Amino acid sequence: MSILNAKNLTKKFGKKTALSQVDLEISRGRIIGLLGPNGSGKSTLIKIATGLLVPTAGEITIDGVAPGVHTKNITSYLSEQTYLNSWMKVNDVIAFFEDFYEDFNRIKAENMLKDLNISPEERLKTMSKGTKEKVQLILVMSRSAQLYLLDEPIGGVDPAARDYILNTIITNYQEDASVIISTHLIADIEQILDDIIFISNGEITLTSSVDEVREKYNKSVDGLFREVFKC
Repeated sequence: MSILNAKNLTKKFGKKTALSQVDLEISRGRIIGLLGPNGSGKSTLIKIATGLLVPTAGEITIDGVAPGVHTKNITSYLSEQTYLNSWMKVNDVIAFFEDFYEDFNRIKAENMLKDLNISPEERLKTMSKGTKEKVQLILVMSRSAQLYLLDEPIGGVDPAARDYILNTIITNYQEDASVIISTHLIADIEQILDDIIFISNGEITLTSSVDEVREKYNKSVDGLFREVFKC
């Protein structure tokens, strides 16, 4: 059984159509790149999957049910924006996640903080944007979820830390879980992807495995993306 299904999924904001009749099936145990230019509908699709937005038409299910209490228990979401209170220490945030999510692994989170040289006593307001993003990713990947929804997980992270961040993603999820990564930094994440979804103007234009892209188009995913979405 697939972990995520969407049928005729449509989302409008006034007269603007953010998603148009999207049909999608995400298998378990895959790392998927949700790839498209800014404003293509990536974040809207992820927010509908988390239950933060409600579809205008169509439907989406996670583990066979519409977004709600059950899906929040099995879905781990990384927002593209910092949402943590700046007065909190890292330790406070870890305690908050530990209380809130039964599947949160504190030891895993503390080990990742140590690897990235982030002090648990440091306050968020003293951190750079990139360090805050690392903390948020650590929190999200320290859960034993069935579906991880990562919206621009490496957007504000320095290139030196990206390899560690990507390694963190691929080594901290269960084999039968799936990870959806929304990004436009395709060259940086291509090496860890199993499948890709191209989205443009709210419509899915391509779904494929990475191997199929290389065989069919004789290009890297980044090369095909540049060709398809060139200005």
